[in-house]
Amino acid sequence: MKTTAIALSRLRLTSRPNLAARLPDFIALTKPRVMALAVFTALVGLMVAPARLDPLLGFIAILAIAAGAGAAGVLNMWYDADIDAVMTRTAGRPIPCGAISRLEALAFGLVLACSAVAVLAFAANITAAALLAFAIFFYVVVYTIWLKRRTPQNIVIGGAAGALPPVIGWAAASGEIALEPLVLFLIVFLWTPPHFWALSLNRADEYARAGVPMLPVVAGRAETTRQILIYSILLLPISLLPWALGFAGAIYGATAVLCGAASIALALRLVGSNEADRRPAHRLFAFSILYLFLLFAALCAGNGGGSWSLMVSARPTTAAIAPGYPTLCVTRGSNLPEGA
Repeated sequence: MKTTAIALSRLRLTSRPNLAARLPDFIALTKPRVMALAVFTALVGLMVAPARLDPLLGFIAILAIAAGAGAAGVLNMWYDADIDAVMTRTAGRPIPCGAISRLEALAFGLVLACSAVAVLAFAANITAAALLAFAIFFYVVVYTIWLKRRTPQNIVIGGAAGALPPVIGWAAASGEIALEPLVLFLIVFLWTPPHFWALSLNRADEYARAGVPMLPVVAGRAETTRQILIYSILLLPISLLPWALGFAGAIYGATAVLCGAASIALALRLVGSNEADRRPAHRLFAFSILYLFLLFAALCAGNGGGSWSLMVSARPTTAAIAPGYPTLCVTRGSNLPEGA
């Protein structure tokens, strides 16, 4: 009996450091950098919505959205482990390098996804939770499993999943889907192809080796740069819609014009660049991340302006107006859909 007790205690002592040592690998599975941008757009969607969650519930809601985005990343890495192993950019990920097994990743991703949806339903409402569940499903099943290995339009259609966080954030606060978050969805949706194609231009040989039909592999560099320019041009007027519709102020409008013009200029430089020069594609990719951050930061900083206040006050609601706030303060006893 003593021998058994000693053996069990030693097993517990050795398992704890192993779990602690593997924690960074489990975190890496969630794609923290991708998650951060998705969570930021969700946070802005929540903050500019015409309703307010309790601060604690809002914080929990954002954590749930982050967990959901992380779960999508985990399940993406679980399914794409074979592709990741043959690409230089992804060969060091936890599954290809043997730090975490595919079964462990699958279990972790499923538990994280289910927990995130359940917590968001509790902290916010059923609408936001359903949108989060749909985003995870779309990214994992529609994009990763179905589209990614079959069509060069994979990132265009699959980009819908990455464009949903501001809609989820808005729904978490208001319990509904409105025109404003759909405009934010459209902005991120049009931003995604040039952002990802700029990255894939310098990785076309890796995607070809992995058998993934990314646009640079299937259509070549010239067509890819042309498509990047087209999307960048389309993005400029669409990015101005929040200002034109009155739920973003002058700060946002100026930011959208300046960042949109810079993005088009970088795309034009990419179109005219030499194929051997990898810098224009890298510059556009790096700027695209800054572009989205600045755009949503300006939207949040502007807080909608006077037109926004008029739009909010015109909406029917039984909630009281909180002193000192330009938007409505909605409590869990308000007339939001069930689960709010």
